[in-house]
Amino acid sequence: MSRFRLAAEWANQGSVLMAWPQPDSDWAGLADRAEPTFTAIARAILAEQDLILCVNSERQSLDLHDHLVSGTDQGRLHTVVVATNDTWARDFGPLALSNGTEWRLLDATFNGWGNKFPSDLDNAVNQALHTQGALGSLPLESDSLVVEGGALETDGLGTLLVNRPCVLNPNRRNPEPAFERMTQWFHERLGAERILWLDHGHLEGDDTDGHIDTLARFTDAGHIVYQGCNAPDDEHYPELQAMARELAAFRDADGQPYRLTALPWPDPVYDGDGNRLPATYANFLITNHSVLVPCYGVPQDDEACRVLADCFPDRRVQGVQCCPLIHQGGSLHCLTMQLPPGAVPNA
Repeated sequence: MSRFRLAAEWANQGSVLMAWPQPDSDWAGLADRAEPTFTAIARAILAEQDLILCVNSERQSLDLHDHLVSGTDQGRLHTVVVATNDTWARDFGPLALSNGTEWRLLDATFNGWGNKFPSDLDNAVNQALHTQGALGSLPLESDSLVVEGGALETDGLGTLLVNRPCVLNPNRRNPEPAFERMTQWFHERLGAERILWLDHGHLEGDDTDGHIDTLARFTDAGHIVYQGCNAPDDEHYPELQAMARELAAFRDADGQPYRLTALPWPDPVYDGDGNRLPATYANFLITNHSVLVPCYGVPQDDEACRVLADCFPDRRVQGVQCCPLIHQGGSLHCLTMQLPPGAVPNA
């Protein structure tokens, strides 16, 4: 039997995990602006597959069923009352592993991106979901190593793409020697046979130290799409150009260069205090039939959707306005975690 490996995002999904923003969280001041974005993402998922949604009460569960579910989506929304610190399900949600026939879930430790933010409730979400039967009958195994889902990108065939400054950051994610420990863990726990280490790539306003899902993504085993930057006067230009050169030097499992596609560089987006926000088109979500693309109300949004439509000719590409999300440092992919077949309550 084949070894268990971290599954590619385009593999068959059973559901998607999200957490609804709560009024006593960091979303309090953005609730009016953010909830339409959460609603748009949730409805886009429910239009084609199941959604597991973390909520804070039975009352909120009933309200969200009324708010989100249309006639064609009946039975697809599964609300679970579970406490959360925040909404970044990509980073605290379970990782899906497959050996080609079976699935299992891995619950790595989440510590708020190196203890930057409270994370005790988020770190307990997966066990709470499993205890309540919200993940179906799939086995869930916990691990003490700290790693976030947004830091991991895979082709599903044993190649892992990661950003070294993120996963090896000396900010209390994991003790030294981090490189040796992470490499071994990637091999033993995620089934990685090849690890492509980026040394460049960062976005201003990003609290994650450079999650790979803001920078570069596989679209299939031989194709990587990445956040380009064609503005020499922009502060990101040196880093993202260096990242592009690194990607061009990588080789696939057959020794061939990857097909590379640059995403357009969005016009800068700032908050009310003039701080640059981490707008990136690489933070898209692949579902069973669609690709949901974060948009920011800038001229490059349409071009980003066209580029990704060419990369995913068999999926429908849908743009979602995500400006409110980057005010909290993340975007569309950061809010969501795809789960494998069987990861549905009472499945």
